Amino acid sequence: MKRTLISSGSPFEAQIGYSRAVVAGNWVFVSGTTGFDYSTMTISSDIVEQTEQCLKNIASALQQAGASMADVVRVTYVLPDASQFEPCWPVLRKYFGAVRPAAMMVSAGLLDERMKIEIEVTALRQSV
Repeated sequence: MKRTLISSGSPFEAQIGYSRAVVAGNWVFVSGTTGFDYSTMTISSDIVEQTEQCLKNIASALQQAGASMADVVRVTYVLPDASQFEPCWPVLRKYFGAVRPAAMMVSAGLLDERMKIEIEVTALRQSV
């Protein structure tokens, strides 16, 4: 099975040793993705804006893999403060409302205190 690595250009990938996404066959595994705008390496202090940016970053990785948000079958959300999850729901519905992947939310600390949410997805591409 062919394995393809996808990078966002984030310095974190080289520093830590991971890929933004890995394509294996028709599966696409997108690493935990935060709300950094990788073109400027800035991050909003607002969790809703971070959530939107996370999903834009994920959509970009999926597009590079020949997939889309419609192919997402599993999503995991990680938030340091679980009480901040509900304000994110409208953004999550915007991206996943029609797709309705299996999902899980975990409350745990993140690498950088500026990060308020991290999102990981698994997608199954339609035959390519």
